[in-house]
Formats: sequence, structure tokens, C-alpha cells
Amino acid sequence: MKNTGILIFDDIELLDFAGPYEVFSVTNELNDYSLCRTFTVEENGKVIRSVNGLKVIPDYSFADCPDIDILIIPGGVGTKKLLERDQVLKWILQRSESSEITFSVCSGSRLLGKIGLLDNLEYITHHDVIKDMPEIAPMAIAAENKRFVDCGKILTSAGISAGIDLSLYVVEKIFGNTTMRKTRTYMEYGDWEN
Repeated sequence: MKNTGILIFDDIELLDFAGPYEVFSVTNELNDYSLCRTFTVEENGKVIRSVNGLKVIPDYSFADCPDIDILIIPGGVGTKKLLERDQVLKWILQRSESSEITFSVCSGSRLLGKIGLLDNLEYITHHDVIKDMPEIAPMAIAAENKRFVDCGKILTSAGISAGIDLSLYVVEKIFGNTTMRKTRTYMEYGDWEN
């Protein structure tokens, strides 16, 4: 059983975390709840508000969060404030060291870049964030026209809905093509009939 932990925070982009949450939760449901457990984590365990106002109650705080095998760092305008939050950055770095996979969605790449996880790696992010990244992560290598980038343990996706594509890719990478296709078909996502 893999633990999939998703960092949440104020001014998060809703689909950045809800898309991956759905992919991993559906994968688990379709496989008799035996593959992965998906949960959200907020620094202090407090309710957050997404960019457009949806309130979300986290499952865990940093203090009581279980081990994480798949760490997901979503984006949103809230990532700008997190760039100055040493406790959050330290937690991401520590959790990424023990995770099998760490991936960002959209502007979550800012946080991975800030702590050096994108150094000398190719990455992708939201098209409006690419211009900010050289200042945040000068050693990172911007990719162009990609939906997501796999650099082994560190993966990044383009903006917002691309987090669903990357999540399905990670499901395939870890659990196999048959499992991914079953999830994609159930969700009727993309070219789901093929």
C-alpha cells in the first residue's frame, strides 16, 4: 500500500490537488482499496481556502502526517507566499528525501525549485510561471511544449489540468498499464476508450 500525500495551503489552485486526489483515490477504489491511500496535509492542520474560495479540511498536519511514498506539491498563487515559509520548504525537502516520487503540479514547481530539487533537471510548469523560474531556480532547465516531465524521482507537470495527466502517468509507472487504463476509463478522461 502506497501513501499518496498532497500538500494543501491557502490560495491553492483547486484542480491542482483535486485532480491528482481523484486519480489516486479512484485507482485505489477500483482495486479493492489495496494499492494506495490518498490524503491531504496542511502545515498546522487548519482549514484552507482555495483560489476560488472552496474550503478544505486537511487530513493531517506536518506533526501527525504518516510516511509519504508519493508526494504531490500543487500550485496556485499561494505558492508565492510559501516561498518565504522556511518550515514548509523544510518539510517538503525532508519528505521528498524519503518519498519514492515527488511531483509538482503547475506552479508547485516554484517550491521544488526553491529548495533545489530541480537543479540540473528539466522541468515544466504553468506557462505563466516559466518566466519566474530562472530567478527561483537558476540551475533548472525549462522544457517547452510538454505536458509533464519525468526525471526519475522528481516529476513536474504543466498547468492545472496537466496534474491529472501526470497522476495517471505515475499510476502507470508504479502500478502498471492495466491499472492506469482502468482508472482512465472509469474517469472517462482523455482518450479513455482506447
